[in-house]
Amino acid sequence: MNTAAIVRRQRAFFETGWTLDLSHRLNALRRLKRGIKDMREDIYKALSEDLGKSRAESYMSEVGMVLSEINYMEKHLLSLSRPRLVPTPLAQFPSASYILREPYGTVLIMSPWNYPFMLALEPAVDAIAAGNTVVIKPGSYSSATSQVLEDLITTYLPPQLAAVIQGGRDVNQDLLDQKFDYIFFTGGKTVGRLVMEKAAVHLTPVTLELGGKSPCIVDASANLKVAAQRIVFGKFLNLGQTCVAPDYILVHESVKKPLLLELKIALRKQLGDNPLANPDYGHIINEKHFKRLLGLLEGETPYVGGQHDGANRIAPTILDQATLDSPSMQEEIFGPILPVLTFRTWPEARAIIQQNPTPLALYLFTEKDSVKRWVLHHIQFGGGCVNDTLIHLATSHMGFGGVGTSGMGSYHGKHGFDTFTHDKSIVDKATWLDLPVRYQPYHPLKYLMLQLFLR
Repeated sequence: MNTAAIVRRQRAFFETGWTLDLSHRLNALRRLKRGIKDMREDIYKALSEDLGKSRAESYMSEVGMVLSEINYMEKHLLSLSRPRLVPTPLAQFPSASYILREPYGTVLIMSPWNYPFMLALEPAVDAIAAGNTVVIKPGSYSSATSQVLEDLITTYLPPQLAAVIQGGRDVNQDLLDQKFDYIFFTGGKTVGRLVMEKAAVHLTPVTLELGGKSPCIVDASANLKVAAQRIVFGKFLNLGQTCVAPDYILVHESVKKPLLLELKIALRKQLGDNPLANPDYGHIINEKHFKRLLGLLEGETPYVGGQHDGANRIAPTILDQATLDSPSMQEEIFGPILPVLTFRTWPEARAIIQQNPTPLALYLFTEKDSVKRWVLHHIQFGGGCVNDTLIHLATSHMGFGGVGTSGMGSYHGKHGFDTFTHDKSIVDKATWLDLPVRYQPYHPLKYLMLQLFLR
């Protein structure tokens, strides 16, 4: 079946009204949850093949997060779907006003290769919970996980409710030529612009989850030992192939040396003396990205790391002599390379961050409330953490998304449900009274009454 036929099938099924029934949505989510648990070992095997992920990392950053999102929707779907009463202006008396949550219809979800399971299924869970049919296009580089996704969806969900379409750029192009009711894209800026251009042809609304150079600021007051532990975790999880990984450190010059020492200690503690020999340390997705990352290290003398092997693996690398002109500061790194820059004043720190487009995430390590307030209110970014990294996206109780060039829109939990639904505003007017003030012919008394009602 070609892509156009699949989209027509999904749309026809949506138009039957089946997805409007909350019990059907809940049953679909429960079947998906059962399928994930039944196929857990297959999922782990695929993630290991594609990215070298361990079982623990696969569950923590992929499988467990999807299960958590399903559990949230199971618990809250009834309340999220309930019509919301709102006040009614006096001028509309007698009537009641309320908002209905209406699914868009057929949704396209385009996911990347770096978290190929989670970034495909989390938005799909939100879209199904909201009452849509979905077409999932997973990343082509993570082929093993893409196949498991297709097997999972095919086995546990009706094909007219959810479908997985695999392929490369030609398939992406074909899908984007179809008319969808909503497009959810996670990936790079270049493809994101193309998605937006294609969506504009059909006036299709979009959510774009992109990226950017996310700074990690370390204030002079920071607990350096804790900061180092959490930075190492956030940066080198999935070998830095994380859209919200700390892309570079911006540390107050007075604590650079002790921070570097703590980073070295934390690296050894978490990943061992030889990370390349650590079976839980994964690999770069493919040779193309491996060579790109090696190019960022040319001419550099790392403070630690820099070693690599022939299996698309680069040791955790810290660049302590980086400048704004360094190759690693010219693009989003998306790998296990961490430049370290310094600052003296907060305006200087902001100026450095603003050398790049708006970041998707920002991390701040400080013990001072005044510093928290200044940074959080004077620097624009999608979301982030104070005294930690990454964890702001690991919850269904807050939305996750970018701003400016790092993306538009958000999802997770209620925010995901809101993303995939339209607010249909309704005024339900009674007929037992019909005030004539709005009807012609107009006269001075009606004018005075209109001023009384509408102000």
